[in-house]
Amino acid sequence: MFNISLLEAVLIALGLTHITIITVTVFLHRSQTHRALDLHVSLNHFFRFWQWLTTGMITKEWVSVHRKHHAFVEKEGDPHSPHIFGIHQILWLGVFRYVKECATENICEQYGRGTPDDWLERQIYSRFQSAGVILMLAIDLCAFGLMGIVVWAIQMIWIPFLAAGVINGLGHWWGYRNYHSSDKSTNISPWGILIGGEELHNNHHAYPTSAKLSSKWFEFDIGYFYIRIFERLGLAKVLRKMPSLDLIGGIVDLESRVAYIKKSRMLLMAKYKDQVCRPVINLYTQLMAVQDGQQIEQIRKYLMGFSSDIRLSVSELIDEHDVLHEIKNFSERLDALLREKCQNASLTFQRLEVLCEEARKSKVKFLQEYSAWFQINCLSGI
Repeated sequence: MFNISLLEAVLIALGLTHITIITVTVFLHRSQTHRALDLHVSLNHFFRFWQWLTTGMITKEWVSVHRKHHAFVEKEGDPHSPHIFGIHQILWLGVFRYVKECATENICEQYGRGTPDDWLERQIYSRFQSAGVILMLAIDLCAFGLMGIVVWAIQMIWIPFLAAGVINGLGHWWGYRNYHSSDKSTNISPWGILIGGEELHNNHHAYPTSAKLSSKWFEFDIGYFYIRIFERLGLAKVLRKMPSLDLIGGIVDLESRVAYIKKSRMLLMAKYKDQVCRPVINLYTQLMAVQDGQQIEQIRKYLMGFSSDIRLSVSELIDEHDVLHEIKNFSERLDALLREKCQNASLTFQRLEVLCEEARKSKVKFLQEYSAWFQINCLSGI
């Protein structure tokens, strides 16, 4: 039907794979797996059909594997942790880990609840799993002739490599971290275009049920950009987003305020790292009698909370310096307090006030400023 060049075939394939990426991130990941948004039935059906055509993946299986990943992240039982199986195993052969995990007994019964289970799913998509990608090949050949093989080949490798390999592999191995989540997830890129925003993987693990994955001003989540368009068209409804520090002060009920503060723990700790730990490290490591650049980097990682694999000697070195010990101590106390299960909102609120008052008496300017901000924006007005 169309006479196209190799370059045109690649560009067409990239356009088609972009639709597939949006299908994975919006439908499979954010809507089906984490229930961060509801999609209109027509959009649901389109995504299910497109997923069948371009990936052959079964919704229940994909959702089950990903939910199990969150349940056992970086531990024994994680289906695709590069820290367990090795980075090269996941990066290049990650799709085989996915296929192997799908064959695990009872995984769909245990982790696949709430996924589509209608006639189409049972009689078409699951029953004839490979028929979709074969139909896609036929469509590409009819539309583009032999160049259709190029288009189809790019479509077929896009998700297995970028999602199963890059996100599951590099997304837990290399990159920057905004949040001290309990795993080793990272943000690979701040622009979130090639994989629909999934590159912002550390943000996702910090707040997995958030429909929006970007959190810094320089991060762009194109998946959420499409979700906003779907919302305007009446095709989607966002159910959950990560909390906002700007909203804390507007909550007047004590129990609701404390609950929201605890929900915002990752954001509050990230702000502490940026406004206290980072500038203190930059200033005081220059004054310390430490010439070893690697040791200074380990101190930075320890205080920023982004690495648990630090030698005990680094902690001891930090404790030898009053300023570094003080900011470490406040960080650990604040984090522990925000992690505690809230038995008494009033008592938690009082303990936060006491902690901030102690910090305001500190000789560390950055710690004084942070505690003052915390009191004004999180604790005042109650």
